[in-house]
Amino acid sequence: MPKHPFDDDQFALPWQQQLSAAFNSVNDLCRYLEINPSDLPISSEACRNFPLRVPLSFAASMAKGDANDPLLRQVLPINDELIDFPGYKHDPVGDLAASVMPGLLHKYHGRVLLITTGACAINCRYCFRRSFPYQKQQLSKQQEQNVLDYIQANNTISEVILSGGDPLILSDARLGQLIGKLAALQQIKRIRIHSRLPIVLPARITDDLIDLLMNCSKQVVLVVHCNHAKEINEHVINALNLLKNKNITLLNQAVLLKGINDNANTLCDLSETLFANGIMPYYLHLLDKASGTGHFDIPEEEAKALISQVQNRLPGYLVPKLVKEVAGEKAKQYV
Repeated sequence: MPKHPFDDDQFALPWQQQLSAAFNSVNDLCRYLEINPSDLPISSEACRNFPLRVPLSFAASMAKGDANDPLLRQVLPINDELIDFPGYKHDPVGDLAASVMPGLLHKYHGRVLLITTGACAINCRYCFRRSFPYQKQQLSKQQEQNVLDYIQANNTISEVILSGGDPLILSDARLGQLIGKLAALQQIKRIRIHSRLPIVLPARITDDLIDLLMNCSKQVVLVVHCNHAKEINEHVINALNLLKNKNITLLNQAVLLKGINDNANTLCDLSETLFANGIMPYYLHLLDKASGTGHFDIPEEEAKALISQVQNRLPGYLVPKLVKEVAGEKAKQYV
């Protein structure tokens, strides 16, 4: 087989170039993984509805020739996405109802969430915002002052969450400007960044980014998203070490996914690997019921039995909280 144009030399490229070179073709990804696309239940319609996007740095951790690799299953558009599961919808967690203004969600007491961008480095097939109307609902520079004014006028807000999309897709200049303005608000104690990039595009963790976070006058918490221990390769470990060595608080959110991490051994391995690399297991989410994702669902009773097995095998600090998000509720619900 000829050398694939997506080769290991790309790991030396700046993160922006790695992002631009991400796989966006099922055939290219399958060729890299030495898998025959005809052996997979691939759906071109599912791919049109929600395009494939996978950085090489994530694909490199997939097992060559394994159509059931747990990382591949997270990103591959398949026929099951076209099944209309009862109760699944485009806005499963009530984001639109919680939208105060474009770019600003205020669901829970004491904190608000900013939709900083609609862009991601990777398109995870279980994404609960896969149908989110980003063109109308993401934070623009023109809207920024209105958001800051809203936060400042509500002195109960002490924490701002940067979400998306993925906020680390933003340039350092844009991200630094936004964080600086939020940090200037007296009542803000913490700025929380939710990002999958440290896991799927570790080159994003540069010295400049770390300096930006370290220079913030408020406490910065970085919540990463990792579902399987295989996602933590040597490049990810190097990036996490840069963050850990600067004492940046690192937490992990995972989603419980059928056929990917729905057994106790896998969940225990994930927690152990996270903690060994400076990340505290934080949440294990039940699947948000977004249209096109029902084939990933694990029944609640089965999920509770799994987390009970994990509790019996790991110390408490390594057991993530099993939670679900219910539209309209004032907090995430413990399961």
